[in-house]
Amino acid sequence: MKLLTAELRGRLIANGRIRRRLDEEGEADPDFIPVVKLFTPDAACTWLLTELDPEDPDIAFGLCDLGMGCPELGSVFVPELESVRGRLGLPIERDLYFAPNFTIGVYADAARIAQRIVEDDRSLEAAHEARRTAAMAEGGAS
Repeated sequence: MKLLTAELRGRLIANGRIRRRLDEEGEADPDFIPVVKLFTPDAACTWLLTELDPEDPDIAFGLCDLGMGCPELGSVFVPELESVRGRLGLPIERDLYFAPNFTIGVYADAARIAQRIVEDDRSLEAAHEARRTAAMAEGGAS
């Protein structure tokens, strides 16, 4: 299975172009909804990717969880993901049923609390509400 289809690559690069334009304009970082979920079927690794660098489409950005209790936002080299094998020698797979309802920031907040990427509605709703409350408090403070 191809990790990134042409359609997914197109969506990821489009997000990368938006990020680049906003960076050039000095705007805030965008909080994209993840485009694709990758995982190791025989290990505890998960990646939620939001974008590809338009200048170097082998570099993806997203939430990376290597199964060690400290998921983080960052970049990953796609050809490296394509070569990774888990404990039983199985390659990374794309979750064909992944249907994200929240932004990468919400997934990251929930993952920091759970110390792993989570997809359950309760955890994600709690992280989403905490972000909204913090944004309202920040807006009210100015």
